[in-house]
Amino acid sequence: MRRRLRLLPLALLIPLAACGEEAADRAELEARAASLETAIELVYVTEVSGYELAPMSVAPAGADGFQSTYVSSSDGSTIHLVVDRGTVDPATCDCEPDGESVWYRPPVDSGPHAYVRAEDGHTVTVEAPADAVSRETLRSALDEAHAADDAELSATLPETPEGAPDAPVERGDLPPHGDGAPVDPEGASG
Repeated sequence: MRRRLRLLPLALLIPLAACGEEAADRAELEARAASLETAIELVYVTEVSGYELAPMSVAPAGADGFQSTYVSSSDGSTIHLVVDRGTVDPATCDCEPDGESVWYRPPVDSGPHAYVRAEDGHTVTVEAPADAVSRETLRSALDEAHAADDAELSATLPETPEGAPDAPVERGDLPPHGDGAPVDPEGASG
């Protein structure tokens, strides 16, 4: 009986310690988004049956937007998710309305088809090859697209590389004027 009492407090502490190590705090998530040059509020995720996020596809879009690609495990087809600041102009995007604040862009010349949703100063777009992903699947991807919560941010955003500089690295071989081409010493070409 006495042995069991000693193990009980230890058994209670182990799960608590494990939870703290796995969950990223908000400051770390914001740093990871900043490292990606993406506004954290524009990091979105979606859920589509049979598709999984391709981690290496996570990247910035536009000035501070976000993009990622989901890949089908069965046929390799892809759905591209892009969130960026701006609005939808149906006159310039050749879109047709498909619900409140939602537009569908049919494929042109064997290109991708897309759904676009306008939200509070930004747009959420999902696009895919029309011959590989049905319109219904694409609409489902848009309907499920949402701002990532902290757990989804932790799973989606790449880790900040160790030793990453806080500012761009200054190169000593770039001239202060002109086209910015490196200054090579004479005879450097071989």
